[in-house]
Amino acid sequence: MIHPSAIIEDGAQIGDGCSIGPFCLVGPQVVLGDGVTLNSHVVVTGDTHIGAGTTVFAFSVLGEVPQDLKYGGERTRLRIGARNRIREHVTMNLGTAGGGGETRVGDDGLFMAGCHIAHDCRVGNNVIVVNQSALAGHVVVEDDVIIGGLCGIHQWVRIGRGAIIGALSMVTKDVVPHGLVQGPRGVLDGLNLVGLKRKGVSREDITALRAAFQALKDGDGAFADRARRLKDETASPYVSEMADFILGDTDRNFLTPGG
Repeated sequence: MIHPSAIIEDGAQIGDGCSIGPFCLVGPQVVLGDGVTLNSHVVVTGDTHIGAGTTVFAFSVLGEVPQDLKYGGERTRLRIGARNRIREHVTMNLGTAGGGGETRVGDDGLFMAGCHIAHDCRVGNNVIVVNQSALAGHVVVEDDVIIGGLCGIHQWVRIGRGAIIGALSMVTKDVVPHGLVQGPRGVLDGLNLVGLKRKGVSREDITALRAAFQALKDGDGAFADRARRLKDETASPYVSEMADFILGDTDRNFLTPGG
């Protein structure tokens, strides 16, 4: 189902059951999986693949060149997974050679109106990015994260699995898995307890996470030293995940409890 006003350039690959609405533009290197819907006035360009069942709403632009002055026209990629909902005026850019050449978005995400996914970001599955929030270049967002409206995520920041970022927050440092961030300058203010309970995490693991958070806040030594002790002492996979995240490679500091 392709509207007669849509432009599909030679070379584009359109899967079975796709719907391309009025005044859409699909570039020659684009691959649309089965059942993709472009509602109207959507631009998909560059070396961009969109996974099956994804719906893109009006005036979104996917696969344009990065907003990076170092970009020199090299061929880079945007890969978007399956069953995403990409609302009006969303922008997702290609990667850059300096960032691995690829921007990647997982499956089952909701990207609300006006949000921006910059070059070389890696966004996991079941992620929600609320209206007008922006991820700068090279940001990593793990699975099951919620980013509230009008947030800014600084380049190179990592946001761990299951974290939640409150609206109107500027996040300039890494966020531990299942963390709760709020406030204009992004303070780590606790755990995403609502999200943990909704996912059916056991009471024992939630209790262990709360104790780990308190140990990270009040324990002796540097933040990384506290994380190493947690990893050595815990039996909870959730606490181990948090410790591994803290001890992993990063280009940023961490938001720390109470700091």
